[in-house]
Amino acid sequence: MASAAAWEGPTAAELKAAGAEAIPGGVRVKGWVIQSHKGPILNAASLQRFEDRLQTTHLPEMVFGESFLSLEHTQTGIKLHFNAFDALKAWKEEALPPVEVPAAAKWKFRSKPSDQVILDYDYTFTTPYCGSDAVVLNSGTTQTSLDGCSTLCWEDTNDWIDLVALSAKEPILFYDEVILVDGVLMRLRDTRLHCSFGNGDGAKPVVLRECCWREATFASLSAKGYPSDSAAYADPNLIAQKLPIVMQKTQKLKIPN
Repeated sequence: MASAAAWEGPTAAELKAAGAEAIPGGVRVKGWVIQSHKGPILNAASLQRFEDRLQTTHLPEMVFGESFLSLEHTQTGIKLHFNAFDALKAWKEEALPPVEVPAAAKWKFRSKPSDQVILDYDYTFTTPYCGSDAVVLNSGTTQTSLDGCSTLCWEDTNDWIDLVALSAKEPILFYDEVILVDGVLMRLRDTRLHCSFGNGDGAKPVVLRECCWREATFASLSAKGYPSDSAAYADPNLIAQKLPIVMQKTQKLKIPN
């Protein structure tokens, strides 16, 4: 797959054939408005606000707090979006134990105790976050429940995303990468959204969300003959073929009337 930098965008003919329209930062297609925004790394003041809201002093060195990916269905007001704050909030709530420090680092700490840093939190910032959702009302306000979660309902389903259909040769109308590490553990937490466009303007879309968690230690990967260098795993599609699944579920969005 080409990188976002190499992708030059769809042609006017491709947009017209798909019934789509290019808009600032995204595309409008089949009743959906899909947009992304890349903001700068949070400055000290903004990072402090994140820490206050999350009630933690442990955050990644670089947080792109204003970056997001948004998918909004104009007819129903359904909005699916991904952002750094909600991802970090889910990390904080899951509170995984810290990944064990490598033996080499332990030796260094014994030889230079002054350099020792006690990490009592999950410094990999692994999050169970599968995205945020909301309902945008006609007034432009967002409807959420009292706990800050949306009123949308995701139901577990035995349906699966049709990967064969996705492999069909169709033009890419929108593509972007919205930007996140230690030689101990490899984790891949993958969320995929798939929408089957209904027949006719009034038909409800069918939205599936597939969440898959894969995990393995570098030691176990090396034992299978795979590279032990983290640089060899830059492509998540290649990583997925090598890591065993530890959790997988598919949910269907219940579209409100």
